[in-house]
Formats: sequence, structure tokens, C-alpha cells
Amino acid sequence: MARRYRIYDVFTDKKLAGNPLAVILDGDDLDTATMQAIAREMNLSETVFVQTAGLSAHAARLRIFTPGRELPFAGHPTVGTAIALAELDQGPDADVDLVRVLEEGVGPVRCAVRLRPGEAGFAEFDLPRRPWRIDLPLDREKLSDAFSLKVSDIGFENHVASIWSAGVAFLMVPVRNLAAVQSLEFDPMIWEKSVPFVEGALASAYVYCRGGQHHQAKFHSRMFSPDMGIAEDPATGAAAAALAGAIHHFDGLPDGHHPILIEQGVEMGRPSYIHLHMEVKDSAIGRARIGGQAVKIAEGVMDL
Repeated sequence: MARRYRIYDVFTDKKLAGNPLAVILDGDDLDTATMQAIAREMNLSETVFVQTAGLSAHAARLRIFTPGRELPFAGHPTVGTAIALAELDQGPDADVDLVRVLEEGVGPVRCAVRLRPGEAGFAEFDLPRRPWRIDLPLDREKLSDAFSLKVSDIGFENHVASIWSAGVAFLMVPVRNLAAVQSLEFDPMIWEKSVPFVEGALASAYVYCRGGQHHQAKFHSRMFSPDMGIAEDPATGAAAAALAGAIHHFDGLPDGHHPILIEQGVEMGRPSYIHLHMEVKDSAIGRARIGGQAVKIAEGVMDL
């Protein structure tokens, strides 16, 4: 069967930057094993399979796979697929704002999409779940060894290593400055021996510090996930969603609207920019959303 696919670079407005995403548009009759094999074949951080939604009011059902396993939720597949489906429906030169609901393993995800002629599409989605902390013992010295850093490099201000999830769990590792984040060397073998399993999988590493190379960036980040088959990820929306919990917790954000730009992928030569917006009310996260741009770089037919 000929299956249409598109490849988008996500969390960027430039081709060959951001995080590449494969969107398989005809995924209804594929079984899980075949989808996992295709994701390994594509060898990108994530591959999305678009299926018919369970509810007619929803745009589509998404199955999201890394080269290593299926995910119930992920940010750059949500942004990229929302833009891909909107461009398919509206055409490449559309000037439109619309709202779509995508069904994912974590539940329905509401997405707003903006298309403008001659511009990269933009999409943002409401977090399907508010981030929550998972309390497990963490060894600061072992964490530093996994990144070839000094123990004193781990943590800044009152930020300490912690585990957060907004659908997918990440072990958040705050590092004291940008120079330390850029110079670290991740050792997956030490990591596998040093960190806990979370929600049935080896914890993924999300390293972050304040600031960044982009003058508007409030945080700079890197993500490593041996369990997912990802050596390093250029942009991780699900981790940014989880980071919202750590930022709110450690920074004690006051009530109000908090826009935060997170940069990632710089060390890989694929700079990515993730827009995080948090609404804090009564000292709690009332609403949060993740957004970014995406550009199509390829399309074709897969004979499977």
C-alpha cells in the first residue's frame, strides 16, 4: 500500500534546524509492531502515525513512536502534526487561524494553529495534564559523573535535580551555567546504572540552565534518552511541559501570565525554540501551553 508521509522541522522557522518529525498520514491499518519498525527505519526522534479519530469532532488520532518505544504524548509531534494536517486541509498559501483536537495516548489535546502565506506555520497546545513531581531518591554525585561534570556544577540557586512529568517523565538536572551545559559529555552507561526507572522506563535526562544564546531565551536545555533510542534530542516539547512544574516549584512564580522561551539543540547545530506560557492562579499552575513553528522539508510515498 502506498502511504503518504511528510517530514517537518519543528520548533523552528528555518529548514534543516529544529527537530525533524516524520508524519505518516495513512496509519489506520498498521499494527504496533509495524509502526515501531517504521519509526526505527525513519530513525528520527519521533515518528507520528495519523489515524481516524475516535470522535468525529476531533481531527485525528495520533500514535507517537521514538526509535525505541511508543509515547503517550510528545510536544514536537503534536506541534508538527497539527501544522501538517492544517496545511493539508487549507493549502500551502492559507491565511487562517483554527483550533483542532488531536487524540493522543494521554487524552485529547487541544491545538491552535496559525497559517500565514510565506511563513512557517505556528501551533500551540494546552498541556493535557498539569505537571506533577515524582519523588524518588537521586544521587547528585552519580548524576555529575554521568555528565562528566563537577558535583558543584549540579544545581543553581534553589533548583535541585528532580523528576517531573506532564505525560512523560523526565529527570530534570539543573546545571549552574551555560558553559557547563555546553561542555558536558553524556555517558549513557553511567546514566543507566545511576538513575531510577520511572513509569516503567529508564528516566530520560533533561539538563537545563538559565539564559541561552538567543537574547530572549530564559532557559537553555539538552535532552538525552537511551531508553527511547535518542542519543540527543534537538527539541523536546514534553520535557518543556514537565519543566513548567520545576520552574513553578523552584522559582515560586507569582500569580499572572509567564511567557518563557526555551532553547534546545544548539550544541547539535539544530537550534530550536519552544514557547512555554504558564498562567498561575492562587499559587498553582492554572493553565499552560507549548507552542512553536514548523516547516515542511519533504514529502513522498512509502510503499508498505
